[in-house]
Amino acid sequence: MAQYTRIEVANTMKESGIVPLFYHEDIELGKNILKACYDGGARLLEFTARGDFAHEVFAALTKYAISDLPGMIMGVGSLTDAASASLYISLGANFIVTPVFREDIAIVCNRRKILWSPGCGTLSEIAKAEELGCEIVKLFPGNIYGPKFVKGIKGPQPWTNIMPTGGVTTEESNLKEWFDAGVTCVGLGSQLISKEILTNKDYKGLESIVKKTIETVKKVRT
Repeated sequence: MAQYTRIEVANTMKESGIVPLFYHEDIELGKNILKACYDGGARLLEFTARGDFAHEVFAALTKYAISDLPGMIMGVGSLTDAASASLYISLGANFIVTPVFREDIAIVCNRRKILWSPGCGTLSEIAKAEELGCEIVKLFPGNIYGPKFVKGIKGPQPWTNIMPTGGVTTEESNLKEWFDAGVTCVGLGSQLISKEILTNKDYKGLESIVKKTIETVKKVRT
C-alpha cells in the first residue's frame, strides 16, 4: 500500500526537481544506491522495472526505504500494462511511470489515488492524460523533443507539469535550459547513476553527485 498520496508525491517532485531512475537485480547493491541517493538529498526514486523478478527487488527496496529511510518515496517506471501497475501498487509503489500513454493504467492508479506519469509526445496526448487526472506528464524521450518542445507546450497550457526523461544531464547548462523552458522536474538515469558508479560501487561518489545536482537545480531555478 502506498505511503504517500499523489498530491504529496507531486509536491515532492516539484520541490526536489529531480527523480533518480535506477534498476539492478542485486538487492544489496540497490539498497546502497538508494541510501546514497537519500543521503545526497533525493526523496524520490523511480525503480525502472525491466528485469526478470524485478518486483521482488522492488519489494525489498521499498521495505528498506520504509524502515530505514524516512521520507523516501518509492515509485516504479517502465510499466506498460494495468496488471503490472496493480502488482507494484500492492508492493508499495507510491507512483507509476510509463513510457507510453495507457488509459488502463490511469484507471488503476486513479482508483487507488496513486500518481501516474505517462510518457507523452504530443499536445493531444498530454491533454488527454490531464483529462484522466495526470498531475505530472513524462516527456519521453526528452532528447528527441528538447526544451523548445516544453516551451511550446507551456504557451497554450501553462498549467501543464512536465518531467523530461532521457537527454537530461547533471551539467548546469543542460539543467538550466530545461528549467528555463518550464519543466517541473527531471528524470535522471545513467547520467546520474552511471555504469562506472555501479561497477565500482562508488556510493559516496553518487551521494556527492546527487547533492550537487539538487543544488544546481535550486540555483538554475532562481
